[in-house]
Amino acid sequence: MDQRNNEICVGHITGVQGLRGWVRVFSDTDPRENIVNYSPWMLKADGSVQTLEVEGRLHGRLVLAKLTGIESREAAAELIGNKIYIRPEQLPELAKGEYYWSDLIGMQVESVQAEMLGQVEDMMETGANDVMVVKGDRQRLIPFVIDDIVREVDMAGRRIIVDWQADY
Repeated sequence: MDQRNNEICVGHITGVQGLRGWVRVFSDTDPRENIVNYSPWMLKADGSVQTLEVEGRLHGRLVLAKLTGIESREAAAELIGNKIYIRPEQLPELAKGEYYWSDLIGMQVESVQAEMLGQVEDMMETGANDVMVVKGDRQRLIPFVIDDIVREVDMAGRRIIVDWQADY
C-alpha cells in the first residue's frame, strides 16, 4: 500500500468481468477480498478522480467489484489501470503492536546504536514475515519482527528503532 496526500492506495483495476460492468481488481489488502469492504473508492488515473460506492466478492482467485454507475463492459473497460484509494479512517482500528504498512512507509529507521539506516521505502511480504525496504546510503532489507529485530515503533516521532547493524 502506498500513501499520497493522506489517502492510501489499496490496489488497482486490472480488467473487466462479464457484460454488466463488473471489474477485476488487484488488491494490496490482506486478505485480498477485504478491499471491497472499504467503500467508497476513489479511482485515480491521468489526474482525474472519481469517488464510487463499491460492492464485490472473491470469485476463485479473483476479486470482483461492481461500482455504482458502471453498468456496461465498455464503461468498466475505461477504468482499467485506475488506482484505488481510500481514506485512512476507512480502515479498522488495529490492536496494540499492529501496524498498517501505509503507516510505516516513510518512517526513519535507525539502529539501537543510533546509526541512521534510512527511510522505509516499501514493505514486502515474504511468507515468513514482512520485510521493510529501507533506502539510505544503500538499500537494506530488514525483517519486520517485533521485539526480535524491531525494538520500537515511534508513530508520533515517525521512526523505527531496529537491532540491525549498518554493515549488514
